[in-house]
Amino acid sequence: MNEPQEPYKSNWNRFTDFLRERFNLDEDKASEEEMRENINKGVEFRGTNLWVLIFAIFIASIGLNVNSTAVIIGAMLVSPLMGPIMGVGLSLGVNDFDLMKRSLRSLGLAAAVGLATSTLYFWISPLSTAQSELLARTTPTIYDVLIALFGGLAGIVAQSRKDRTSTVIPGVAIATALMPPLCTAGFGLARGDMAFFIGAFYLFFINAVFIAVGTFIIVRFLKYRKVAFVDPKKELRARRYMTVVVTITLVPSVILAYGIVQRTIFENNAKNYIDQVLTFEGSEIVSAVPTYARDSSTIEVILMGKTVSEEAIAVARNQLGAYNLEGTALIVRQAGADNTFDSHTLQSVLRSNTEILDEKNRRIEQLQQLADRYLSDTLPAADISRELGSLWGRHISRVSLSKAPIFTAGGTVADTAVFCYITTAADATLDADQRQKLTAWLRARTKMQHVELEVRAEEEF
Repeated sequence: MNEPQEPYKSNWNRFTDFLRERFNLDEDKASEEEMRENINKGVEFRGTNLWVLIFAIFIASIGLNVNSTAVIIGAMLVSPLMGPIMGVGLSLGVNDFDLMKRSLRSLGLAAAVGLATSTLYFWISPLSTAQSELLARTTPTIYDVLIALFGGLAGIVAQSRKDRTSTVIPGVAIATALMPPLCTAGFGLARGDMAFFIGAFYLFFINAVFIAVGTFIIVRFLKYRKVAFVDPKKELRARRYMTVVVTITLVPSVILAYGIVQRTIFENNAKNYIDQVLTFEGSEIVSAVPTYARDSSTIEVILMGKTVSEEAIAVARNQLGAYNLEGTALIVRQAGADNTFDSHTLQSVLRSNTEILDEKNRRIEQLQQLADRYLSDTLPAADISRELGSLWGRHISRVSLSKAPIFTAGGTVADTAVFCYITTAADATLDADQRQKLTAWLRARTKMQHVELEVRAEEEF
């Protein structure tokens, strides 16, 4: 009896089957009930979740205050903020109006608690300078939108797996950085700087929205079943509410994303224009601030040194169109010219120079620490040699002394030892007792437990 043969497949069909198999999300997929239950657990903010959030806010605020990236990353790993955001995305995907209400309520509570906690910390903190880690969270870019979107996609895919012990969720928490902008907004409130508050909270809002959008996309892609209503009128009313919420959430986010793209393009064009066109002999750019606005963008430049003529500035203005900066106003301020520096401009220059100086001071401090470490690892060989000469002068001819790490076969440092090479005089020797005393003296003198002593006679060299 002939066995049935498999139908012929073309190379293209084989290729598509291969891709379908490799990108199949059904493999290792958890049950829908399990995934929903897991996300539901993270939605509620009470008890443990709320206290962990408060502690994480304090950790992130301290990290931002002292400009410590490691501390900020630690706070992002601790933070439970992802729960209600993914709950919003899931509720949109399955039409679960009750879950959406709970998720939005929890997210609002989390944002309010985060703002209150960070504001309290920065209000009582004696460190009031805005460090680079704080400044980095006040101006969102298109990259923040993309990171949040793809982070949301990765997060919900990881949540839909049977094994959720991977590093995906912690990685998403770090990459999307929900905690730092919320703390930065608190810094703005504590210092009365609304520009800080608006910019940072704007970044938090973008991250939250696009994580939810990423979650919504994967939930719809996996075709999770939607919530069914017994009462048709209640279902119609819930669908209307859902439509309103989706519209309120997505439409502003698309508009915001478009505005961010436009601003990012403008800032890149402005940077190229400043670097390639605004190079005047004998004059140096102290500050260059491109400001994007839909109808009235500006590039404000402060020059120091030789005064640049109006003709040269006019030539530079004529080149704005070549860098897709039509309609942008070039404002040039020069020391000694008729125009004056207003207080805002001077504060901007001072803040920029302060940031540069702070960065240089941090670099100097790092180099000083490296130098101190190097010096601490160096032995006073000349002094020790003289002391050895006074104690064992008749026996010792030459001394070589050094400190070095001892490595294992795997390349890790196992210990640090002092190596002492002594050459004895031709007519003198060091017996075992003397070598033992000399080794003990070297341990005490160098404050190192591991001492390797090598003694050779003069004639051996």
